Amino acid sequence: MSLVSILIIVLILIFLGVIPAWPHSRSWGYTPGSVIGVIVIIIVILLLLGRI
Repeated sequence: MSLVSILIIVLILIFLGVIPAWPHSRSWGYTPGSVIGVIVIIIVILLLLGRI
């Protein structure tokens, strides 16, 4: 497995963990989802620039 596929799997798992449907994350609001969105955007930019 390449580094990119590992990053995608980890990001999907983190995204599923911060969805405010489960009791442990209901009070967090939109902050974790926003952070995951920023991380995904940064990774996409790095992929397009050829840094990863």
